[in-house]
Amino acid sequence: MIHAIAIDDEPLALNVIKSLCDKSENVRLVKTFTQPSEALRYLRKFPIDLIFCDIHMPSMTGISLIKSLQQDTMVIFTTAFSEYAVVSYELNAIDYLLKPINQKRFTQAVTKAQEYFDYINKRAYEAEKNIFIRADFSLVKIPIADILYIEGLADYLKVYIKDRKTIVARISMKDMVEKLHGTDFMRVHRSFIVPFSKIEAVRGTTIFIGENEFPIGRTYADEFFNRYSS
Repeated sequence: MIHAIAIDDEPLALNVIKSLCDKSENVRLVKTFTQPSEALRYLRKFPIDLIFCDIHMPSMTGISLIKSLQQDTMVIFTTAFSEYAVVSYELNAIDYLLKPINQKRFTQAVTKAQEYFDYINKRAYEAEKNIFIRADFSLVKIPIADILYIEGLADYLKVYIKDRKTIVARISMKDMVEKLHGTDFMRVHRSFIVPFSKIEAVRGTTIFIGENEFPIGRTYADEFFNRYSS
């Protein structure tokens, strides 16, 4: 469900948007504003998925309002003037609705917003589940859950993957750590990154995962044991 707000200096126009949203299954109108400044204050505190925004408003134009946003938010412009269509698309607006707005045209715009919303969320989900590495003259997609461990060798590294050929890539361990930031993986040695949840045992400064053994480097020992003992 897309959560939206509407901004228009005419209360009647806001009532129309509210009525159209009430008939839609894909969007919920959270709040309406007649003052752009109030809308901007609200958006700083409460991120929203979609903005229905009029263009001609006395205190601030819709174009200026959207340009001043600090976050990426989907926008559908609602206006009685057609000459701003090109500018709206330059701002990557989802759609440009000319007043008076009918249900069919409104539904088309919301459908576009829903498709883009689904695409963005799917991309974010994919980013959480996979990493992409340049190897063998191509961009290789690797499911994070399938990575057994990573071994660093000078200016390149090896990614050992379940049921797949080992990937050799020219990338530093530091850059790989950044790619895996926020995941289950942890660097335990200058030459090894391992999946923390798959550690079966630790004896002294040696980690055991399946049949593999990994040394714990002095530089990484404190961080590792703080996490392992917690």
